[in-house]
Amino acid sequence: MSTSEILAVLTEQHDAIAAGDAERAIATYAPEPVVYNLAPPLVQTVTDDDASGLAEWIASFTAPPKLAHHDPVVHVDGDLAFVHTLTSMSGDKGGEFTLWFRSTIGLRRVDGHWRVVHQHESVPFHMDGSFRAAVELEPGGQVR
Repeated sequence: MSTSEILAVLTEQHDAIAAGDAERAIATYAPEPVVYNLAPPLVQTVTDDDASGLAEWIASFTAPPKLAHHDPVVHVDGDLAFVHTLTSMSGDKGGEFTLWFRSTIGLRRVDGHWRVVHQHESVPFHMDGSFRAAVELEPGGQVR
């Protein structure tokens, strides 16, 4: 079934990051994906032959971070699919934390394998004029 295959790609990416293996995580992407993740710049460059940016990010933690999806929703149409979900990231960067953010992942079946062609992550921000990231939010509207 395509849904389980698609979710397996996302699990593989998370497992690779948790193992500190940037090259393995990069292998989940199709060639020249468009990645809008949490860190600057606005658009990330991800290439098969250079996992150094991801490796540096993973190394910036005391131990590799752990990511998990919350109730992902998968839509499939032929060789294209997208997933929308809330994602948690837990780690330690001078203190332990868990951050929840929104994720949308686009995938394409390439040579019989699902690969990420687009990934978009975002943290909501307070609309009170402060523009502070709303990092205290959790699924279901809870606030830490």
